[in-house]
This record gives sequence, structure tokens and C-alpha cells, in this order.
Amino acid sequence: MSNQPPPKRSAAEAAKPVTSPPWQSEAGQGSQRYKAKSKNRKVSAYEGLQKNIRLLKAPRIEVWKNQYPDKSYTICLDIPEFTCICPKTGLPDFANIKIEYSPDKYCIELKSFKLYTIFYRNIGIFHEHVINKILDDFVNAVSPCWVKISGIFNPRGGITTTVSAEWRRP
Repeated sequence: MSNQPPPKRSAAEAAKPVTSPPWQSEAGQGSQRYKAKSKNRKVSAYEGLQKNIRLLKAPRIEVWKNQYPDKSYTICLDIPEFTCICPKTGLPDFANIKIEYSPDKYCIELKSFKLYTIFYRNIGIFHEHVINKILDDFVNAVSPCWVKISGIFNPRGGITTTVSAEWRRP
């Protein structure tokens, strides 16, 4: 990131109302100026840090047979002490993970799921990716009717991040 302030707008430009982002023209098409700049954009230090995250091998989540698959009901799980590592700084990130799901043939086995969540304590992973990875692994293990997973991450730099992801059987 540059330490220089953004360029100042002329008095005529400042008087015009800004109705769209600067990279879009009034017709909604990307401006040539922005396209030219984006080709030469500075690559973020975050670029490539998570490109293989979907291949991350996490511990197996065990399940048990639901004796009431004919009933429609919801199970709520709350993991208030979830931790992972910021891939940029190496510092710990803390979150409250909330899971709501409607089981079909199987229910989640809690001890194995606790061990699964502990696995992330030493993993450098972005907030958005950890919630989506948990969702993928949860759906693969349990095959619920539907599931919603939310992560409320403690503030970093004064910003609290909440990430939610859902899956419904087609």
C-alpha cells in the first residue's frame, strides 16, 4: 500500500455527484483508464496465500444414525472458543461459530467435531475460507437437509467480521 494520499479532485469534479464507483463510466462499463491501471496493479501480499485451501485435509467428522429421519427438526451447535491463525500476520483469530442444521439420515458426533475444530488452531486461513471449508466438510460428512454456518470473528483493527454460508439439498 502506498503512503501517499489519494489524488485530489478538481473543483469541477467535486461539484459533480458521484453515482457510481470511479472505475465505471455512466453507461456502467468499466472505464479504459481503470482497465489500463488494473493491468499494472500492484499484487496484494495476500495473493496466492489460500489458493489450495480447498485441498486442506482436515480430520474426519464422525456421524451416527438418526433414529428420527421422518421428523423435521433443527440442531444448533455453538462453538464459542474457535481459533485459527491469520495467514498474513500469524496472530491468532478468535471466533464464535454457530451451526444450525436439519439432519436427514445422520447426525454429527460431537467429540469428533470438537477435534475437527481444534485442528484449525494451527492453520493460517482467512475468515471467509474457514467458514466455507467447515460447510463443505460438514455437508460431506452429514448430508443434512439444510445447514447454515456462521462465524463471528473478534475484532481485528476495530472491525468485527461475520461470515455466513448455507447449503440446502437440491
